[in-house]
Amino acid sequence: MVDLAAAKDRIDAVVAEHADVLLDASHRIHEHPELGFEEHHAHDLLSDLLEQVGLPVTRSAYGVSTAFEAVAGSGGPRIAVLCEYDALPGIGHACGHNVIGTAGIGAGIAAAAVAEELGGTVVILGTPGEEGGGGKVVLAERGAFEGVDAALMVHPAGLDLSRFGAIAIQQLEVTYHGRAAHAAAAPQAGRNALDAAVLGYVNVAALRQHIRPDERIHGIFTEAGEAPNVVPARAAATWYVRSPTVRGLHTLKARVLACLRAGAEAAGCTMEHAWLDPAYADMVDNEPMIDLYRENIERTGRTLIDPASLEAVVGSTDMGNISHIVPSIHPMIAVSPPTVAIHTQDFVRFARGEEGDRAVLDGARAMAATVADLWARPEAMAAATEAFAQARAEGRATGSATIGAGPEA
Repeated sequence: MVDLAAAKDRIDAVVAEHADVLLDASHRIHEHPELGFEEHHAHDLLSDLLEQVGLPVTRSAYGVSTAFEAVAGSGGPRIAVLCEYDALPGIGHACGHNVIGTAGIGAGIAAAAVAEELGGTVVILGTPGEEGGGGKVVLAERGAFEGVDAALMVHPAGLDLSRFGAIAIQQLEVTYHGRAAHAAAAPQAGRNALDAAVLGYVNVAALRQHIRPDERIHGIFTEAGEAPNVVPARAAATWYVRSPTVRGLHTLKARVLACLRAGAEAAGCTMEHAWLDPAYADMVDNEPMIDLYRENIERTGRTLIDPASLEAVVGSTDMGNISHIVPSIHPMIAVSPPTVAIHTQDFVRFARGEEGDRAVLDGARAMAATVADLWARPEAMAAATEAFAQARAEGRATGSATIGAGPEA
């Protein structure tokens, strides 16, 4: 008979034993922010940490230079703990990925300590390029999740939430082509590409009145001409299109594209567009796994809150794509007051502060204990698997980490 309570006490002890090195790693990653797929410092630091505790590491795993993988245990459910460690341009770790990476490493080390005892396998996977790069999608396409029975991670926020309002997103780049002319001497000879871009923008602004309240469209002009007295022959824009589901995203993409094309036609210009891959899917949260995590985070003195609406924390993540291929959770762990939003300069300070440090250790304990539950309680793993199968049957999970092009792509 497995003594699960004793195993969780052992997990707590292992996290406490490695607390100093985990927090030092979190601080060092925070002080050395790196953009997606350029996280060489974090990759080496976290890989070294795993090797120092005796876990063999595959560096540059799956052909991705800043990904890594370590596996411990054998047989039983194969559970992946995911680490992120990329930063944002200009504002560093305003999303707290230093906390995500080190909490994941801590959970992996602690789970590895009880893997043989509980009869399971843990995969500690370093996943670069979450902030727009889709590192998890790349890894999934290259086989990183083959044989994985479940996956989990935690993400910093202003509250301890059971789920992140992760909605589907795809980026769109648009280029307009017109005809240059002297804006004073011969404006009639020109075709204004900036007008085409502006008219498309206005069309999208009108569209926003008639989309779902939980959908989002936002864009910027990246090229708008070179001189006021020359009719712009070229203009460009970048758009983000978001919807709560993959299916809704496909529909909304077609409507946005129609708006932009109408602007080009009205201005007598031509338009080229490209949907950027990988697109991010919505998050399909696994309720049985959330219930396990809820019990385990309470062991740290935290209370998990179920958000009343997606307005609490809304964004997009490539963890959503993983949730379409294996049972997954992406709970949020508090590192700041609720009034401090992620992706802000204020959040940077909290990600390295006392609450950020506490989140590293509490997150590691709760995730490792959840892995232990999935190993030691066959009914728990079965419930997670059944819930995912139901999501597949209902069409909420697609079974693929890659979002198809959809209509009007």
